[in-house]
Amino acid sequence: DSVRVSHEPKRKLVVRFAKKDMLRRFTMSAVSPPTRRRSHLELYAVAKRRPLLLSLSSSSNANRPYSSTFPTAQKKHDLFKPWGVKCVEATGDFRQDTWLEKHIGGPLYEKQADLPRLPVPTIQDTLERFLPTAIPLAETDEERETLLQAVQKFPSQAQTLQQRLEQRAVDYKDSSWLQHWWNTAGYLQVRDSVVINVSYYFDFCDDPSANNNIQRGAAMLTAAAEFRQQICSGSYQADHVGRGDRKKPLCSTMYKYMFHACRVPLDKEDTYRIYDPALHHHAIVARKGHFFKVDFCDPVSGEPLPLSLLQRTLERCIEKADQLEAGTSPNLPKLGWLTGQHRDDCAKGRAALLEYGGEPMKQALEVLESGALLLCLDDEDVVSRKESALLYLHGGMTSGQNRWFDKSIQICVGNNGKAGYNGEHSMMDGMPVISLADHLTKQTYAKCLENSTSDELPMGEPTVEPIFTPDLYPAMEQAAHLVQDAKTAHAEWTGKHSLNVQTFQGYGSTFMKQSGFSPDAFVQMAMQLATYRLWGKQAGTYEATQVRPFLHGRTETTRAVTEQSAAFVKAFGLRPEWDEDKNSDACAKKLDLLHQAVSAHVKYIGAAAQAQGVDRHFFGLSMIADGSTPMPDLYSHPVFARSKRWRVSTSNLSHPRFENWGYGEVVPDGVGLSYSIHPRHCQFSV
Repeated sequence: DSVRVSHEPKRKLVVRFAKKDMLRRFTMSAVSPPTRRRSHLELYAVAKRRPLLLSLSSSSNANRPYSSTFPTAQKKHDLFKPWGVKCVEATGDFRQDTWLEKHIGGPLYEKQADLPRLPVPTIQDTLERFLPTAIPLAETDEERETLLQAVQKFPSQAQTLQQRLEQRAVDYKDSSWLQHWWNTAGYLQVRDSVVINVSYYFDFCDDPSANNNIQRGAAMLTAAAEFRQQICSGSYQADHVGRGDRKKPLCSTMYKYMFHACRVPLDKEDTYRIYDPALHHHAIVARKGHFFKVDFCDPVSGEPLPLSLLQRTLERCIEKADQLEAGTSPNLPKLGWLTGQHRDDCAKGRAALLEYGGEPMKQALEVLESGALLLCLDDEDVVSRKESALLYLHGGMTSGQNRWFDKSIQICVGNNGKAGYNGEHSMMDGMPVISLADHLTKQTYAKCLENSTSDELPMGEPTVEPIFTPDLYPAMEQAAHLVQDAKTAHAEWTGKHSLNVQTFQGYGSTFMKQSGFSPDAFVQMAMQLATYRLWGKQAGTYEATQVRPFLHGRTETTRAVTEQSAAFVKAFGLRPEWDEDKNSDACAKKLDLLHQAVSAHVKYIGAAAQAQGVDRHFFGLSMIADGSTPMPDLYSHPVFARSKRWRVSTSNLSHPRFENWGYGEVVPDGVGLSYSIHPRHCQFSV
């Protein structure tokens, strides 16, 4: 195919482009002089038979970015339907953004209207489930008796609140009565740092075919582009739970907040911005605290760019970061620190940047926010699981500057190719992200090489643009004191935490199943015994359970403390006895108590999965109160408060290509206890 570029003297050149097993020849015209180098993206578009509308007759256009050489008015959005707005400012109410699901359409969202609505449990059911989880935490007989009295009074005292909550469910007939409260009070209004408190990490297994950060990073970008193509077009098949006749679709609403998404710090309550993928098709790369805008996918088809181009792009990012560090800007404040502190301080920092930098700073922040994802090329060589966990969870003082903690997706890659993930949790729970992580880890560098073109595109340089350009340096220097304060706060906050990784190699899910136990409930009881022996008593224990079978459902709490688990841990005692395995009667009794405790946990988690737990109901009743009705006595009871003070926050995520994963604690004297149950071992992050 021939493309004529202006009417100047021209020379012929041939581009060989291989797609799978087919080799195509393309002849195109290039302007004089012969040293004019077309970008890889321009050549790629020609090879993909895309129309090019180029104006290359003057040297001023020679190095224009790709988006400039494709006027917006002339683009063909074959796959991604333009939203009609540049971005959507989400305020925590899923209903405001539902129009996007209808607009995007496709298999991802086609079942949304058919999903059942989140039910409001009855007061009687809630109290029946609550009491067995609270009684074991009563520390005196008086506490136990007064708790029973408060429970008896609750139905009459909460009657008006229950009626209001049921009416709210009617008013939210096209959504969930809980979601807006949960998204705001549980996340966007919380003023603590998102680091450790909100964010979580995945530690991916090594890719043996990737020897360094360039190869692993390019493979990650390839896989991310493939997954983005499906999510942003709606062509991804919606998640399901169950098998056969019991197979149920899961709510897909949180997938909207995956790509091109960023939390925005504001005073008192944050917002969440999601940008139109038809207008934005770039990713962000961070290196040594510098942020670069890079192209990583075809703007029309959404397909990943050639692997060799992505590798050269990442090489160029590293080169530019080294140049910036060695040049005039090594002492410039690293703005990534601003995103890891108290949210009101984050808001002040962002407001100061906008004040000092004006419209150019606003545009720079929008480029960063609108990136599909953030790839962090960390200048570190972590090896152990603990080193990896610390790097991916908060970056410490060496790579904390190389993060933008408000971004929904941060993929972290070390110099040696080890990779992980840091996720912002506000509008998207972990289970949708598992689908992304599954694809990221499935697409190895070797597979990318196998699927890449056999002939490389020979000319052009990748487009790598620093987001914070020299004209913004004065504004950044003005904000230096704010950045230093944020850096100090990051050091203090991360320094208060201890993170430990533990692998149990004795057995795994295979043995547990063969022994007649649910693996998840079995491990939960092991953790109950461990915390009982650590603190000398049981403590409020939270296990996250998804309720995505319901429209706009997120999670419910499964309580691990029950009367059965209390009997189990007390039978084992505060420490092992040297001859405990020699008493067959005692062993049989303990085994029976374990079966009872596991069965009770399985029963509770089954109810929680049907949105019939107790904690979201109690939360809803408290939120619906307007002050005109006295709160029920139960809410002020010490055992009630103790039962929902989560000293142990647990969650199970088992994936064959995850080394580990984790998050922080809920209360200062508690632990975040994530775990994975594999066939022959168990993995914990504490």
